[in-house]
Amino acid sequence: MSLSPTFDELMAGCTTAYHLEMRDSYAVDYEVGPFAQWRAGHRHDPADRASWWRPWLDMVAGEVARGVDIRRARIVSEPVSEYTRFLYDGTFTNVAAGEQVRWLARRRASDIALPGNDFWLFDGKWVHWNHFAGDGSSLGEEITGDPVSAKLCTESFESVWARATPHSEYKI
Repeated sequence: MSLSPTFDELMAGCTTAYHLEMRDSYAVDYEVGPFAQWRAGHRHDPADRASWWRPWLDMVAGEVARGVDIRRARIVSEPVSEYTRFLYDGTFTNVAAGEQVRWLARRRASDIALPGNDFWLFDGKWVHWNHFAGDGSSLGEEITGDPVSAKLCTESFESVWARATPHSEYKI
């Protein structure tokens, strides 16, 4: 039995990396501070890149530079949650790193077959599931090369992407 590759290995070896986010709030540890700062009124200054650039964005920029197509789609309830506003306000950083980001109103996703969890899809073959508790905290990850899961994620992501609005055009 072979072991599944890690997220980092998948990212380093792929040509496409697609991420689908479907929750209206997350409570992941690395965003607790930034979300609280945002709630207190802090906003990143796009002109002060050094203040918001971080290791994740370095990795994304490097992968995009080597030709990886990185896309992120977010299905959101409207009107959007406070947390989604936080994500929206910071999405320019993802775009600056080279990610393509689109937004889809949940009401426009009703007839799309979607998996039960957020995911990353690598080259249409590997799925990195993100599991969350009801309060938005992370319950860990799971990586699978199951072709049925990969097919579901490919079809759902492509359907969402086709309907979604590019970040530069989406208004909250």
